[in-house]
Amino acid sequence: MNVLASIRIALRALRINKLRSALTMLGIIIGVAAVITMIAVGSGAQQRIEDQIKGLGTNLIILMPGSTTAGGVRMGAGSRNTLTEEDGYAIQRDIPGVQASAPTLRGTGQVVGGSGNWSTVFYGVTPEYFEARNWVVAEGKGFDMADVTGAAKVALLGDTVARSLFGDADPVGQVIRIRTVPFTVIGVLERKGQSLGGQDQDDVILMPISTARKRVLGQGAGRLRTVGSVSIKVRDGEDMKEVEGQIRELMRQRHRIQQDREDDFTLRNLSEVLATREESSRIMGLLLAAVASVSLLVGGIGIMNIMLVSVTERTREIGLRMAVGARGRDILTQFLVEAITLALIGGLLGIVLGLGGSLAIGHFAGWPIHLGMEPVALSVGFAAAIGIFFGFYPARKASLLLPIEALRYE
Repeated sequence: MNVLASIRIALRALRINKLRSALTMLGIIIGVAAVITMIAVGSGAQQRIEDQIKGLGTNLIILMPGSTTAGGVRMGAGSRNTLTEEDGYAIQRDIPGVQASAPTLRGTGQVVGGSGNWSTVFYGVTPEYFEARNWVVAEGKGFDMADVTGAAKVALLGDTVARSLFGDADPVGQVIRIRTVPFTVIGVLERKGQSLGGQDQDDVILMPISTARKRVLGQGAGRLRTVGSVSIKVRDGEDMKEVEGQIRELMRQRHRIQQDREDDFTLRNLSEVLATREESSRIMGLLLAAVASVSLLVGGIGIMNIMLVSVTERTREIGLRMAVGARGRDILTQFLVEAITLALIGGLLGIVLGLGGSLAIGHFAGWPIHLGMEPVALSVGFAAAIGIFFGFYPARKASLLLPIEALRYE
């Protein structure tokens, strides 16, 4: 008997026992669907973190002012003004591994423009800020060092601010007031979405650092030339920890900190923080997929049980076929094809259910979903492997029956 004949007999046997075949496939369907859904959700979470990493800026180190102690109580980082604009310039000038260093001033205030007003955060920055934070100007243009030197009253709006003030109208060229100071909008920033902390990164206005200091924050800030932070982008291929150490050494020298004294600044290596969160997300995704894979194992055991029952029920049929010339390998092929067919059909239905479940989660829960062809192909292959693995023993048992004993079976 050839293979095609064995396949036809196996498929006919499955059609005769539709309900039993459907119940057998149920475990595979649920298992494959669960694996695909978990992989899609886990990959979507990883993709979201990667997008947030890109939004914050790659190879990024944040330098912040240090802490201070008052009345025996130590305040947090940033409670003491220890950084200056010149510190930011010195980092880029003196450390070869630094690609861009951008001192930053921060403030909040009411903004009026177009047909609305909005309370938002504004940052006084240098042109290097756009490179350090990987921020692209979507409309209009950015500002240059001439604008910083001249304290030009120009501003770039984040997407949220632009829509809140001007709706669908083009804000470029319009005049807005920030704390009653008029500014000309020269550009709109590319949308970044939420940060890892859930904050809207597009609810922001950028302006030259000198403008923020002299015209918005007041002469006190201008006299001190202090900054709230410095965004530092490390060149690709450089060792982040080594560059971080060089920055620390340079700052201690500039601030004349003695060897036995603590730093008066704080360094945060965002690449390490984000890498840790990405690794946690990846591990969680693998864990979810592993848990879902248990359903596939249960489905495989179900196939084996049903096939063993089928062998017992069809013992006389097996004996009759072997009596008229069927060989052991023909019986083995027939039952193995039945098991593989059950697993493959269940796998295909599970893929459809898994894709539908993933899309439903993405739509109703607002969760990012990302699914490539690899998990789908892996699920089909795994389903076929389950059919072969768990179907082999019942098929082997059937092929080893002696015709005379099988015909006598009651």
